[in-house]
Amino acid sequence: MVAVARGEQLTSAERTELDRAIRAAEQTSRAEFSVFIGHAGEEPRAHAQLLHGSLTAPARSVLILVDPAAHALEVVTGSDVRRRVTDQQVDLAILAMSAAFADGDLVDGLRRGLSMLAEAARPQRTLHAH
Repeated sequence: MVAVARGEQLTSAERTELDRAIRAAEQTSRAEFSVFIGHAGEEPRAHAQLLHGSLTAPARSVLILVDPAAHALEVVTGSDVRRRVTDQQVDLAILAMSAAFADGDLVDGLRRGLSMLAEAARPQRTLHAH
């Protein structure tokens, strides 16, 4: 899901690209991904956690919040996702997104972050010996 707050602009092509990136991330990881772009208030982390908590399945969800005006970026992972994704992996995804944002490419940054987080959240294959 892509949510864009009033005042923020995405073209239809950018929205489509983000929707595709989210679907690919969900197929890779079997987690649910959401992106919020807009004003996050004085406490971006708290706002991101509030949005994450309102999702349909927060335990198996990842929320990426971007407030371009405040230069804020937050990633919130649910309890099921945290079992597979380390803080270091989240930090690396944030770093990749931030680098693209600094170059002025919001959509590419989000696409990179979604891909990295999806790979990190990919369920591990288990081999069972009988």
